Amino acid sequence: MSIQSLPYRVLLYYKYVTIEDPIQECEQHRELCNALGLKGRILFAHEGINGTVSGTIEATDAYMKHMHSDSRFSDMWFKIDEEDQHVFRKLFVRPKKELVTFRLEKDVNPLVKTGTYLKPKEWRELMDDPNAVIIDARTDYEWDLGHFEGAIRPPVDSFKDFPMWVRENLAALKDKKVMTYCTGGIRCEKFSAFLLQEGFQDVYQLHGGIVTYGKDPEVKGEKFEGMCYVFDERVSVPVNHTEHAQLVSHCVICGIPTDWYVNCANFDCHRQHFQCPDCVEKTQCSCSPACQESPRHEYKEPYAQKFMAYKRVPRRNQSAAEK
Repeated sequence: MSIQSLPYRVLLYYKYVTIEDPIQECEQHRELCNALGLKGRILFAHEGINGTVSGTIEATDAYMKHMHSDSRFSDMWFKIDEEDQHVFRKLFVRPKKELVTFRLEKDVNPLVKTGTYLKPKEWRELMDDPNAVIIDARTDYEWDLGHFEGAIRPPVDSFKDFPMWVRENLAALKDKKVMTYCTGGIRCEKFSAFLLQEGFQDVYQLHGGIVTYGKDPEVKGEKFEGMCYVFDERVSVPVNHTEHAQLVSHCVICGIPTDWYVNCANFDCHRQHFQCPDCVEKTQCSCSPACQESPRHEYKEPYAQKFMAYKRVPRRNQSAAEK
């Protein structure tokens, strides 16, 4: 089956725009998505919308048409992937205080100030500048699966931890050309604005994020190492489409390269780790022998029947997606 004939799509999108009543917006939006058979996660806040949904071609076409008919979202950019089925199990539409949880003492508004946008080709060219540094605006577990060559790994597992990390560790980079990137662009809008607020002079962001960079026909994802972490049941998607593409993550059990990111099936652990399919089967999705022996294990009764019925074995990306 060619990619053009795949019956489903995944839409990734966001827009910073004033939303007067996020709660009412959620109720109306939930009704719309249910009517179209869409699944996914959509957040509304006073500062805008942030969503990822999956659905049939007809349903996603109708959704995009509906959104573009609203003056607030008329220019909203949808990043589109083709898939053979839904990549979400359910639909969640929720109001939030922030689209991405930053919790700054003095909030930043990307509509007022944000980093300079770079198209994929411009980003690739700036990567070769000796005075440029690349900061990954995602979490450590996302970086571990894949990242741009030379990008600084943030030792954080939540976006709200970035301000303290920046203030304690990156002051010496304020005179550098600072390049920031994330999955689809929404986190960089705020992160780059925060860097400018903190006194960084020359700040850039990859417009459209990693997913757009990987689709560019000219750069072909060059200089991206590994896979891109996504918050749905795919867990990872390819970015680098050159002959130099390779995995950077390895199975914690046998050490072979793998992009399988799973949660340990021991309820008292749930450590997110890399594990190849063979070792998942051998260890029952356990990150260590001790976890495999635990009585509180998803593969063991009384839990096994429930999880097998729900088709959540192995449980890939479950806890991370809820962060």
